[in-house]
Amino acid sequence: MAINLNRVEVIGNLTRDPELRYTPNGRAVASFAVATNRRWQDQQGNWVDADPEYHDVVVWAKLAEGVNRTLKKGDRVFVNGRLQTQSWEGQDGNKRTRTEIVADTVIGPDQVMRAGNEPGNGPTVGSAAPSFAPTPTATPTSAPTAAPSSAPASAPAAPASVPAPASAPSDDEINIEDIPF
Repeated sequence: MAINLNRVEVIGNLTRDPELRYTPNGRAVASFAVATNRRWQDQQGNWVDADPEYHDVVVWAKLAEGVNRTLKKGDRVFVNGRLQTQSWEGQDGNKRTRTEIVADTVIGPDQVMRAGNEPGNGPTVGSAAPSFAPTPTATPTSAPTAAPSSAPASAPAAPASVPAPASAPSDDEINIEDIPF
């Protein structure tokens, strides 16, 4: 079975202040754009800057309100989300398309904001590790026990005990200087 993945992560600067609107049913939606660029060294060792790329970003619900309240043009941000393409017919009758990032996580200069897993969950500001932080790997604390002699040779071994995952760092452990941008 093939697995599909629609995830995107960008680090860049806001090109404009977030614009907050509300849907007819009262749900908040904010939009902004993030500029990214690429830099590399040519064969002579000179740094070459590529033209910037601009990414339209949309955030919903409490995350939208938090982004609107805390971010401004020029802020450096990390955005994690999925790509979504919208199509419509313009006033001139031509078909138009727009691909945007629907953000689940936005990390600005001084905060971590995440969309909740359930509708209406708000941002978590400065209280959890960024979503791109590595998760602890589980290691067995004891060797697996051998299968009883009456079991067939191909029977799986008993599962090893796994330690509880480490807790998220406290507010005191999260520092903007630790974020790699």
